Order: sequence, then C-alpha cells, then structure tokens
Amino acid sequence: MRVAIVGATGAVGHELMQVLEKSSLKIDELQLYASPRSEGKKLPFKGEELTVRVTPEGAIDADVVLASAGGSVSKALAHKWAEGGAVVIDNSSAFRYDADVPLVVPEVNGEAALQHKGIIANPNCTTAIAVVAVAPIHRKYGVKRMIVSTYQATSGAGQKGMDELLAETHKVLHGQEAGNAEFAHPIPFNVIPHIDVFQDNGYTKEEMKVVWETRKIIGDESLQISCTAVRIPTLRTHSEAITLELEKPATPDEIRELLAGAAGVEVRDNPGDKLYPMPLTASGKYDVEVGRIRPSLVFEGGIDLFVAGDQLLKGAALNAVQIAEYLQERGALK
Repeated sequence: MRVAIVGATGAVGHELMQVLEKSSLKIDELQLYASPRSEGKKLPFKGEELTVRVTPEGAIDADVVLASAGGSVSKALAHKWAEGGAVVIDNSSAFRYDADVPLVVPEVNGEAALQHKGIIANPNCTTAIAVVAVAPIHRKYGVKRMIVSTYQATSGAGQKGMDELLAETHKVLHGQEAGNAEFAHPIPFNVIPHIDVFQDNGYTKEEMKVVWETRKIIGDESLQISCTAVRIPTLRTHSEAITLELEKPATPDEIRELLAGAAGVEVRDNPGDKLYPMPLTASGKYDVEVGRIRPSLVFEGGIDLFVAGDQLLKGAALNAVQIAEYLQERGALK
C-alpha cells in the first residue's frame, strides 16, 4: 500500500502526515512531494525522516495520492496520476462540481466514494464541517431551508494566512500599523465579510461553495441555502451559526439525542455550565462540536445550532484520510 502526499510541506500536508500517523490505514510506503523550493527537505513520519521530492509532471507510482497543492496543480496533473493507477483524493476545488467525480464526507455519503473513476473530491472545509451536523437532521426530519453564517479562521488561507495573522497582530501590539497580503483588509482585531471572489449574485464563491457542495453531498438539489462567510482573527477551526427550517418539526432534545449518536459529532451543549462549541476546544479535535441547540424563533418547528470544527482536520486532512480508510475497509484499495 503506497500513499503519496502532494503538497506535503503546506499546512494541510503537515496535518495529513499527523493524521496518517494515527490512522487505521495500512501503509507500506509514504511518498512526499512538493514544489522545487522544498526539494530535499526532511519530514518526520513514524520515527523516520522522509525526503520531500519534486512533484512529477507525470504518473506517481502510488496506490493513493492525497493532493493538497492547490487547484492549478490538481487540474494539470490529477488525471495523469489517476491514469497511472492511483486513486486521487483531491483537496482542492478543481473537481468538486464535476458530475462524474464523487464529493465525499464519509459519515454522510461514504458509499459515493466507491463509484469513483480515479478521482474523489474533498469538499470545502466550511461545507464538510456543516454537513456532519446537518446531514443526520436532514435524514430524519428533512431540511427545507438552511441559513449559515460562518466565522472562519485564518487557517482557511493556509500557512500564509496564519503567518499573516501572527505577524500583523505583533505589529499592532507594538504600536505599528497592520498590513495585509493574504486578506482583503488587515485581519488583527477585525472581521472581514469577504472570502474568495464575489459572484454576480452578490455572494462570494466561498458562500456559494456551501450551497453547491451541501446539495451534492446530501443529495438534495431542492435544499434552499443562504450563506454569509466571514474571516475572523483566529488561527484554526471554523465556526458556523446554522438555522434550519425542517419539514417535520423537532425539539432541541430530539436533535441533541439524534446528534449524540451521529458519527463525527460531539454534542457540547450546556450553556448553564458555559459549555458550547468554540475554536479553543475544537482545535485539534477530530469530531465537530455542536451546541447552542435551540428552537428557531423564525421557522416554526425549526432549529438553531452552532458548530465548530477544525478546518485543517475535518475540513481538510482528516476527511481525505477517512475517505482512503473507507475505501480500504471495503476492499477498494490494497
């Protein structure tokens, strides 16, 4: 069983290696690839030092390629990797909306991964975190409308985003003016309601990703979704306030009981004890925290909830590895 990581030196690549260390995935060989500037770099894995190689222009001699080097690299090379015999699990947006490419969150639609034609897409981090909580509710009660407001960490912009938060915050704390390169405005002590490019309908592409991808993963194109995506000055873990209009009314207790038994979810919901989802507690955690479960004051029988999930884990690296584990457990990999 040969696994390759493309983009091994990036923020998600780093998390992929840590997740693989703990994974049930049986690995005989791990190959690391990145851009030429990282060639020769040594990275630790299970007590060994692995050498980073330059991403080849052609096939990679591996059974699974975990790709996290950006959409342009995946568009140029993923089909070549697949044609060479690898199953490509792609973390970019390059193939998410292709009809013949499964978009997979294993807890929700893992069976879709078995229908791949060489490439499987990992969803956008915001979507992955939301659907883990929303899908069980949709299956039992039906979701008609979904309103999402996100609070997204700088990790969503990769290592450079996190570095910018730290560097520019340091400037502000030392009496200097903050600048910006990765974000539309300075991020320290600010929130920015602008992630990705604006579309003709007034929504950003990040917001529309939540719409398009949630429908595809859940398998319901009739689901009405509105999203406002906001960047906040935290390092990692995205949080989301979600309002659901349900086809069949549900009480908060029924939702708590349902989610307590849902895969990938940790119910953290006791406001009296100041217990609710937060980046502080969800960072580094595999499960998505769900809390603040309460009746909607807008939709009769609807539900409001708050979720927090580690963007670099369930929103990226962990989900990709879980897809590979799902395939191997079902005999679809070596």
